[in-house]
Formats: sequence, structure tokens, C-alpha cells
Amino acid sequence: MEKNVDFDKRDQRQVLWRLLAYAKPYSKKIIAAFCLLLLSTLGEVIGPILVKIFIDDYVTTQNIVFKPLFYLATAYMVIQILHAIITYFQLLSFQEIALFIIKQLRIDIFTKVHSLGLKYFDKTPGGSIVSRVTNDTEAIKEMFVNVLATFIQSIVMLTGILTAMFFLDKKLAVFCIIIVPVIFMIIQMYRRFSSRYYADMRERLSELNAKLSESIQGMAIIQIFRQEERLKAEFGGVNEKHFQAGMRNIKLDALLLRPAIDLVFVFTLITVLSFFGLASLTSPIKIGVIYAFVNYLHRFFEPVNQVMMRLSMYQQAIVAASRVFKLLDEETVEPDQLEDPFTSIEKGEIQFKNISFSYDGKKDVLKNITFTAKQGETIAFVGHTGSGKSSIINLLMRFYEFEHGDILIDGKSIKHYSKEELRSKMGLVLQDPFLFYGTVKNNIRLYDDSLSDEDVIAAAEFVQADTFIESLEKGYDHKVVERGSTFSSGQRQLIAFARTIATNPKILVLDEATANIDTETEEAIQVALSKMRKGRTTIAIAHRLSTIQDADTIYVLHQGEIAERGNHQELLAKKGIYYKMYLLQNGGVEKLEDVIG
Repeated sequence: MEKNVDFDKRDQRQVLWRLLAYAKPYSKKIIAAFCLLLLSTLGEVIGPILVKIFIDDYVTTQNIVFKPLFYLATAYMVIQILHAIITYFQLLSFQEIALFIIKQLRIDIFTKVHSLGLKYFDKTPGGSIVSRVTNDTEAIKEMFVNVLATFIQSIVMLTGILTAMFFLDKKLAVFCIIIVPVIFMIIQMYRRFSSRYYADMRERLSELNAKLSESIQGMAIIQIFRQEERLKAEFGGVNEKHFQAGMRNIKLDALLLRPAIDLVFVFTLITVLSFFGLASLTSPIKIGVIYAFVNYLHRFFEPVNQVMMRLSMYQQAIVAASRVFKLLDEETVEPDQLEDPFTSIEKGEIQFKNISFSYDGKKDVLKNITFTAKQGETIAFVGHTGSGKSSIINLLMRFYEFEHGDILIDGKSIKHYSKEELRSKMGLVLQDPFLFYGTVKNNIRLYDDSLSDEDVIAAAEFVQADTFIESLEKGYDHKVVERGSTFSSGQRQLIAFARTIATNPKILVLDEATANIDTETEEAIQVALSKMRKGRTTIAIAHRLSTIQDADTIYVLHQGEIAERGNHQELLAKKGIYYKMYLLQNGGVEKLEDVIG
């Protein structure tokens, strides 16, 4: 699990500017929203001045004149009503802009995830990725909705309030400006510690999601092997760390967000009231001025408190955004293709030339692999676990990049074909096929509009999957739940075969495709496979040697190297690794001698 590190002000600024770049397409909407914000703030600043005029010019002087008071009251009420209406549209505008930005950000992340190479997913838990797409982007949304609007509103509000304070009393206004550095020091102290704490809390939340995702996906194994208590303890440990990180944040918030600012406010209020009290000994003080100044003092500190409260959201958003951008900047992408638009796969002849490959850059799992599969041929790879069989498939499908040697298709490097050309001309069937939520029909078609319902049915009939599909309640429109968990392994595999055949590939790749199929179903599949292989280059990986005995060439892999090659009879006659594997699976020398004889 990757860890977050503390990042300084410069890093935070870079993340902030990068976030703001997402707002650029909505600049007109943002300007309109800020104009509404200015009008709303102006209404808040004017209100106390009107009350001050009412108290000093009419109440204290007992100058009750209906017409001016009516105009004053009407102006005050109109301002308050307009303020409420403008505030509604202002908040609505910022919410809409934030949702637009987060929608685009999530699309970018989702697109990036699909462009990453499998090497990234080998080292990153799925729950951690989900956390970035959901939780982290939600935190970013709060910044656009609350933080930026609050910051701008607070700046405008403070500017307006200070202007009004200078209008009322210059000395007190200067004093209020002097306390600003104190507030700034508190803000800086909060930012310094909170960025570290929030980074830790976000990482713990990511670990929680990863642990939860792993538990849900492995629920059957957990229950079979009675691992509930162990998983509960592990989840509890991660949850406890998340709790402790959260408590550190709460303690910091409780100390610096409100109490510290409130203490400064009380000190300032005492000073202001003392000033008016002393001034009243030498000259009369207007009550309206006192009311307006104290009211403005409240309004001066309220934006400060709002900013401090929003700093918590800001720090969470910056930390979350740094995690999101780290994913967007991830360089473990799919292998690049030197695409030639005029290059297409016609025959499907495959040639590996001195291929060596390592997953970690240290230990080679494939060493100088060289072989040729001609058009229409079936070649098979066998070997013990870890011998490199699946790695050959991974390279052929361009899931991983190779640095030594080359792979040719129809005499041209695999790197010169577009990904679309490679994927459309290759059909891959895995040992554990993946079914998407939807219907049987859509899982075979995979939402390819070029395939008609007749094509889907024909593909199912070809692999003899039509019998069980038609027995379902709604046939080809039968609902498939997540991962196709309501189907048997054999049924899922038959659907995967139909899906592959529907695309009519030039190259057929079978990675233990019959491993999870019962004997009766396997016999039906073998009949379908013999038809599928006609005119197609087929590469098969198998543990059960009985499934590949009719292959044109069988390659025996041992520790990443081709140890033996030949057809079934030739390899048995050599009495090497293949001979021992066959003996192990078929249980006796007598039976083996009968086969050779």
C-alpha cells in the first residue's frame, strides 16, 4: 500500500492550481456566481448601517416621522428579501459548478484507470482505487461548493466591514486590522498540522475500502475456511488506526478552529467596549454607533470562523486531490503501440523471437523464448506452476511490455498494430471468465451493436451453450448478477466461449479454458474447439494433458525456458518432463507403455 507523505505549501499550491484548472470551462458560470456572491455580501454589510441610522437619527432623538421610517424599513426589508433570493441562486450556482467539475474529474480518473497496465493493478488494491474515485472526489467537491465560495465571500465581507468600521471609528478599525496577523498565525499553525493528519486519515480510509473489497470478493473462501474472526480482527485494526487518525484531527479542530478564534474575539470585544466606555466619560457616544460597531465586530469574526471551519474541508480536499492526481499521473500505463493504420492481421501467424521478460525488472520469468505458430496451427504450452505459461499469453495480448526480443504477427512486430486491431483479431478465454451485470445476450455481445441477436444465438449454438441458455427463465434475456455468481463455472465458461466466437477472431488464445468444466461439458467443448480452431491460429495453456493431445506442437516450459517441444507422441517417447507429467496424471507405467506402444 502506497503511503502519503507530508507536502509543503508549494505542493499544496500546485495541487490547488491544478484543481482550479478544472473550473476553467465554467468560467462564465463562476463569474456569474461570484457576482451573486458580491451582491449577497453587500446586503449583509448595508443592513447594520440602516439599523444604525434608525437608532441614532430616529429612536434616540425621538424623531418619529412616518414617511422616512417607512422608506427606511422598506429598504431594509427589500434588502433582506433580495439577499435571501440572491443567496439561494448563488449557492445553487456553486453546487452546479462543483458537480460539473467532479463529474469531469471522475470521468478522467475512470478513463485513466482503464488505460493503466496490469502491472499497476498487481501492486495496488482495488479498494484503494475505488476510494480515490469516490471518497476523494467527494472531498474535492466540498472544496468547490463550500471552501472557495466561503473564502471569496469572507474576503469581500471583511473588506466591506473594515470599510464600514473606518467610517464609524478609524482608531478601532486600525486596531481590528492589527489583530489580523494573530488570526493568520493561527491559520498557518492549523494548516501545518492538519495536512499531515488528513493525509494519514485518507490513507487509512483507503485501507478500509481495500480490506472491505477484499472481504466481499473472497466471502465464499472466508466462510468455508472459517476466517471471519481473523478478518474481523484485521478490519478492526485498520479501523482503529482510522479512528486514531480521526481523533487527532478532531483534537486539532477543537483547539484551533473555533476556541482560539473565539478567544481573540472576546479579547477584541472587551477592548472595543472599554474604548467606548472610556470615551463616554468625556463625550456622549451614539448608541447606534456602538450597536453598528459591535455588530460589525461579530460579522468581522464570523467570516474568520467560517474560513477556519472551511480550512478543515480545504485541507481534506487538497490531500484528496493530491491522491487523485497521483493516480492521474501514474506512468504504469498500457504498452504503447507504434500504430500503423495500414497494418492489419490477415493470417494470424505468430512468432516469438528470443523473448525475455521480468515482472519486477530483476528476475526473468521468461528466458529467450522462441517459437512459431503458423496459420491454422494449434500449439500448446504445459509446465509446472510458475514456469511462465501465462506470461506468454500476457505478452501476446499486450498486457505487459517486453524489452528483449520481439513478437511478430504475420511477419510484423506486434508493436506496430493498433490496440483495436490486436484485440479485435484475438479471442481470449480465461480459466475464470468474468461476466458483467446485465443479460446473457449482452454478455455474449458485449454491447457490440454490429452483432445481431442471430449472431449471438449462432455463437451460443456453435459452442453448444444454447441448451442451458434456452432452459433459463428468460433465455438470452435472463439477468446476470455481478460476476455471474448464480451460474456454474461450466456455464460461465460456455458463455465466455460464445462471447469469443461471436467476434470471429483470427487468433484463439485459451488459458486453462476447460479447467473448470465437468467431463461431460468438456467433451462438448472439445467438439466446439475443433471447429473453432479450423482456419485459426490457436495457443492453448493446459494442465490437463488430455485436452491438448491433438495439438500440432506442444512446448514444455521449465523455469521460464522451453525445455521440450514436439507433438504428444514425440514428447512421450523422449521420457522427459512431459513424460513424467503424463505419468503423474494417468497413474501408471503400464498404461503409459500402452499409449507409446
